[in-house]
Amino acid sequence: MTAKPVLRWATPADLPALRAMMARAIAELQRDFLSPAEVDASKAMMGLDTQLIEDGCYVLAEVDGQLAGSGGWSRRATLYGGDHSAGRDARLLDPATEPARIRAMYTDPAFARRGIGRAVLQACEAAAREAGFARVELIATLAGQPLYLAAGFLPIERIIDSNGAVPVPLVRMGKAL
Repeated sequence: MTAKPVLRWATPADLPALRAMMARAIAELQRDFLSPAEVDASKAMMGLDTQLIEDGCYVLAEVDGQLAGSGGWSRRATLYGGDHSAGRDARLLDPATEPARIRAMYTDPAFARRGIGRAVLQACEAAAREAGFARVELIATLAGQPLYLAAGFLPIERIIDSNGAVPVPLVRMGKAL
């Protein structure tokens, strides 16, 4: 049984550990859902948008001092992708008419399916609600979709990210807060 995670807001000093954990999560947790070529394409498409850390909107989950997972919420228009992704949009969303974004959710494979993702997701939802948002949206990987369904998110549309050489299936999902 995993101890209850300690949550805190990420800082720039956390970036090396975050990037290493994210690489492990992408490589290992996607394998049961995607082909090897799609997993490789995911590495190019996924990652951390450091704007989330700059905005104070990125949560770390630690268990016994070890990074176990992370995720963020955003009041900006970008729906998914990292610093290297094309099409980022830093426009601020209107909480009265637009949903906040849940972004860059990762769990270290050593802590998968132990409540880490759910704890991070709940913290992000609470922060978005406190900021005045009534809804949240996200882009789910196929590996992440079961968590989001269990947390009350509903599919909006299936999409294919074709920015890389190999298309990657994703699901846009939403939830009322």
